[in-house]
Amino acid sequence: MKLTVNRDSVTPVYIQISDHIRRGIIDGSLVDGFLLPSERKLAEELGIHRNTVTRAYMELKSEGLIEARQGQGYRVHYHSLFGQMESQGFKKKPVHWEALIEDRYEDIRSSFDELYHLSYEEDLIPLGGGVAAREPYPPEEIAEYFEKILKGKTYFHSPYQGDPELRREIVKLLELRGIRVRESNIQMFSEANQTMDFLNSLLLSPGDTVITPELLSADVYRSIQLLGGKLVPVPMDEEGMICERLEALIEEHHPKYIYVDSSFNNPTGALLSIERRQKLLELSYRYRIPILEEDESSDLFYEELTLPSIRSMDTGNNVIYLFSFSLTFRPGLGVSFVTADRSITERLHNMVSVRLAALDWAPQMIMLEYLRNGQYLQRLEDYRTVCQQKRDRMDQHLQKLARRFGISYTRPRGGVYFWVRLPEGMDAAKLLQKAQTLGVTFIPGDLFDPAHARGKDHIRLNFSYPSIAQIDRGMELLGKAMKEI
Repeated sequence: MKLTVNRDSVTPVYIQISDHIRRGIIDGSLVDGFLLPSERKLAEELGIHRNTVTRAYMELKSEGLIEARQGQGYRVHYHSLFGQMESQGFKKKPVHWEALIEDRYEDIRSSFDELYHLSYEEDLIPLGGGVAAREPYPPEEIAEYFEKILKGKTYFHSPYQGDPELRREIVKLLELRGIRVRESNIQMFSEANQTMDFLNSLLLSPGDTVITPELLSADVYRSIQLLGGKLVPVPMDEEGMICERLEALIEEHHPKYIYVDSSFNNPTGALLSIERRQKLLELSYRYRIPILEEDESSDLFYEELTLPSIRSMDTGNNVIYLFSFSLTFRPGLGVSFVTADRSITERLHNMVSVRLAALDWAPQMIMLEYLRNGQYLQRLEDYRTVCQQKRDRMDQHLQKLARRFGISYTRPRGGVYFWVRLPEGMDAAKLLQKAQTLGVTFIPGDLFDPAHARGKDHIRLNFSYPSIAQIDRGMELLGKAMKEI
């Protein structure tokens, strides 16, 4: 213990000594049980009278910070302070952490996240997730790109708006989709969830309403709800969100925006018809309401070419277009973007500078390489072929389950999901419990309803991520689970 005193100070020497020891005890440098120098030894070291040291020690002892032991001297005994206080009726009061958490975070249901991550555990066959097929992008090839990038450029954080070269390539990609924008209209993110969070933080105030399909991704509706937004669900059919009553809902609720995943809705696989896309635009122009269009599944079509995006039809600059490569690029390399009016993208990159400080650099650089050399578009054909084969294999199994148990479903024309109605009286939650004990997992349908009322008799099955062998085994186990319950 190093201790010095200043004899010229107006602070008495005994107080200087007690303050120094007190600070050491509180900051932990003098641990409980530490043996202090004897009064005589410390007095000699400091060149002061022994009584001064004794007075300092008595000050600390009265505070319960040290104790005197016969034949041992003075020891730090900080914990004895609590013992003294408890003997006088004092009770320890631990922090009530739950009470500190804001109410809106208490209502988050973790079921979806838990089931989603279960989809990627080795001992379970993954029919519940929703990410890209692994086959078209060999890991060795990705590793080569990583090596090339790291050797060619010193690592750095990308600009707040995203790598400028990547944004230039995305401008070209969007032109192929009939969308003409500038680099300044593009803001990069790592994933669609992150994009939704930033957009909702920018656009929504507590109490604002958002019109959505009645069934949608849990990530979307939770992002809206966390910011105090209210959802106005619109019924759906095989052509997506039904628009007949939409105008009345707009006049009643004055929504901040209309959300739609236009191509192969998650979870139902519905493809929004061209007539309904046009109707949404018409209402957007009439009531000056933005449309937030999520379009990540549009490249995965199997029966015919996909329909033009709402953004490509928009001549009034009313559509915010969100796209993620999560279903068509190597899993784990998260790259997504939003294109919107410059007033939106400027504020988004300002928010990134405050909330993230930087965006992930390496995934952007790898995505840039694949777009620049044309391999991304070439691999899309591989993706469609692989996913169609997996869809057809799962379809074969579902046909057998339909004959055996009476399930029903519509074969999706694109996307990565089957939306399956269970036999009458069969509960999705109970089926999930049984299925997991057998080694397979999926997502119960009620997790796609913000009110958790619809979908209890439905399940969502993903076919993009599991291998053909896993689909075969997983569907066999699903049938076994149905039989057992």
